[in-house]
Amino acid sequence: MSQRKILITSALPYANGPIHLGHLLEYIQTDIWSRFQKARGHECYYVCADDAHGTPIMLKAQQQGIAPEQMIAQTKIEHEADFAGFAIGFDNYYSTHSEENREFASLIYQRLDQAGYIKRKTISQLYDPQKNMFLPDRFVKGDCPKCGALDQNGDSCDVCGATYSPTDVKNPRSVVSGATPVLKDSEHYFFDLPAFSQMLQEWTRSGALQEEMANKLQEWFTDGLQMWDISRDAPYFGFEIPGAPGKFFYVWLDAPIGYLASFKNYCDTNNIDFDSFWRPDSAAEVYHFIGKDIIYFHSLFWPAMLDGAGFRKPNAVYAHGFVTVNGAKMSKSRGTFIKARTYLDNLNPEYLRYYFASKLTSGITDLDLNLDDFTQKVNADLVGKVVNIASRCAGFISKRFDGKLSATVAEPALLQEFVSAGDSIADSFEKREFARAIRDIMALADKANQYIDNKAPWVLVKDDARQQEAHDVCSMGLNLFRVLMHYLKPVLPVMAGDVEAFLNTELSWQNYQTPLLNHVINPFKALMQRVDPVKVAAMVEASTDNLQATPQTPAPAGAKQAKTTEKSAAPAGREPVSDTISIEDFAKIDLRVARIVSASAVEGADKLVQLQLDIGEGETRQVFAGIKAAYAPEDLIGRSTVMVANLAPRKMRFGLSEGMVLAAGPGGGDLFILSPDDGALPGMRVK
Repeated sequence: MSQRKILITSALPYANGPIHLGHLLEYIQTDIWSRFQKARGHECYYVCADDAHGTPIMLKAQQQGIAPEQMIAQTKIEHEADFAGFAIGFDNYYSTHSEENREFASLIYQRLDQAGYIKRKTISQLYDPQKNMFLPDRFVKGDCPKCGALDQNGDSCDVCGATYSPTDVKNPRSVVSGATPVLKDSEHYFFDLPAFSQMLQEWTRSGALQEEMANKLQEWFTDGLQMWDISRDAPYFGFEIPGAPGKFFYVWLDAPIGYLASFKNYCDTNNIDFDSFWRPDSAAEVYHFIGKDIIYFHSLFWPAMLDGAGFRKPNAVYAHGFVTVNGAKMSKSRGTFIKARTYLDNLNPEYLRYYFASKLTSGITDLDLNLDDFTQKVNADLVGKVVNIASRCAGFISKRFDGKLSATVAEPALLQEFVSAGDSIADSFEKREFARAIRDIMALADKANQYIDNKAPWVLVKDDARQQEAHDVCSMGLNLFRVLMHYLKPVLPVMAGDVEAFLNTELSWQNYQTPLLNHVINPFKALMQRVDPVKVAAMVEASTDNLQATPQTPAPAGAKQAKTTEKSAAPAGREPVSDTISIEDFAKIDLRVARIVSASAVEGADKLVQLQLDIGEGETRQVFAGIKAAYAPEDLIGRSTVMVANLAPRKMRFGLSEGMVLAAGPGGGDLFILSPDDGALPGMRVK
């Protein structure tokens, strides 16, 4: 096997927020592939960086009263700590706010400009007259120009799915100041993407992309590629365009250039030839791992920029799907929007590395982190199968045989079967078919446990005449365990390190075929504890948005009705001071339109009805509402109502209630759930 030169990158996390489990899918996938390539003996480097520029970072720093440089520096520290906690083995983790990135962005721009690929055109944009700044799409809110839905983003509608220009939004307002934007002209700089159409069509069909992604990109070619706006006006946190005062590179221009900058920074400090990886005739390999949502930037804009500026294009761009939790989008109200740090505070990070690996394929389908399945799978596979092999055999070796393995391979054919599986498992890792590799490894683990069950060394050691057989069986078990842990090392690097200390040998592709004979091992220590469901629940609880704001009117269905008398009633036109809340508090209440998918009486409860609510985007909630006296459950199915969506889930003896539906009335049979106007869709916010 000849040595390859490989550079691997993951997409750059944005430097204005924490790492969460949705991010970690990508970094774990990339890290496993990187560790595998290094273990195979290739010259391989894995680099990344914080994406540190753009309007959101500038505005967030202003809100915090600090300089953007200070904010991104602190965020980088937090990101690196989170990644280290999950054993993500970057060779270099850098920042796009670096001199290397400034130099490469300027160089690429100047080369493109000299080649005639930069065009200048005056355009009209929405401008905030209070903040004296042009507004990016996401900093404009207003009414959808297609369906009229209120309070939609400046570039797309969450209700009807339409996309549009911010200048088309009805009743626009600035998210930054609340002011009504005005149209203002400005000269912008554009990259001539259409000039690269033929090259890109050939490259996207060359095997550089997954077929699904190549097919998706065909829509862009069918519609015709458009010029790409690469400039932004001051104020903007980023790099000023050379020779254009007050004009800055759009963050998506210098973000992928961060791959070059991070690698150059590493090369300069480690005596590596940067150009040998990035010149057009390079024999080195470059791979980008990204989420499917940014495929356009990496598979159209980025290779065109590289080609036009005289750099090589990547060998492949590998896209993956999104992470869902328990079958739905990650949700703060459900406690399933889990930050990396919250996970690390509660659970072993290698649980997640293993679970993701067991689900990952080379495709782009979404991956569901089902927390019950997560608990069961890790406990059954890693603890019940793999670690179990070592724990059943190691004690006998230490106590009965002076910590030394036998000189004999008890079952050569079985050991050879484990070793021979290496080529197939390596092929699965190479092709990013991690789930297939894990299945094959666990099938071998089952065979190892069956072997130990059949030989029953705990019985053999009780017979003085069969001590050697017991020694051979336990030694065989540990040699099988060693082969399995060698295969799992890219997935479980921390546990593999503990195994190397226990077995007193390195787990290597260069030595796993040769068994350990007459070899001294160290006393066995627990390698992995079972996943504790209590800690999983604690993680979810710590991730739950516990905001509980109770609206005065209407009352949540099922809530106790307030009793009033003439003496306690407030004078007309006035509210009791003790019951008032601020407008800021009220604004925190997330009221959503919900459609009742199913409704049923709750056995053992006089007042409760169990509701399953569709709140849009495939998300459903279970709510227990005290409306049984007013409604027959079957009459509720299909109706729309309004619910408090950000109320912390409440555990009841009948199950978990994940919000409240709103109702009005004195109570009992005279209670009416709120019904939105006809045409209101699940998930629409109520203002």
